Amino acid sequence: MSREQQDALSRTALGVFRLNGQFLAVSERLAEPAGLTAAWWQVLGAVLPGTLPVAGIARAMGITRQSVQRVADLLVREGLAAYEPNPAHRRAKLLAPTEAGRAAVHRIDPGHAELAALLARELGGQEAFDETVRVLERLSSALETVGASHGTPPADGE
Repeated sequence: MSREQQDALSRTALGVFRLNGQFLAVSERLAEPAGLTAAWWQVLGAVLPGTLPVAGIARAMGITRQSVQRVADLLVREGLAAYEPNPAHRRAKLLAPTEAGRAAVHRIDPGHAELAALLARELGGQEAFDETVRVLERLSSALETVGASHGTPPADGE
């Protein structure tokens, strides 16, 4: 690896770490009026399209199964989600949003839409925003491929 490649990797990692912090901070601000945390919103958002087991949510989000399990249990306790039987696996129940959970996420929509519009404008329009998304997805995919070839375990620890 050349020094230039090492520097690019370091700058990329630092940029992504900074972005993560920025996204977490803005997500907390957007989620708070709906009575959610960023983590609660993240897990609920993962199951809005359809139920998933905790391990499936963890894989999709790139975090540990244990982290998702803690949040899922809190969401169930608060009545924002419910566990349902999983026909494919007796012990790995499916997480589903309740109507209260769906309503909470939908209360975030106006702030979410406003932030999306501001970011699109700041990035130079929708085309530039879409390109940013493609680059980040490509980086994630490449890192997953490289990590797999170097024996790095999946993010969900399984």
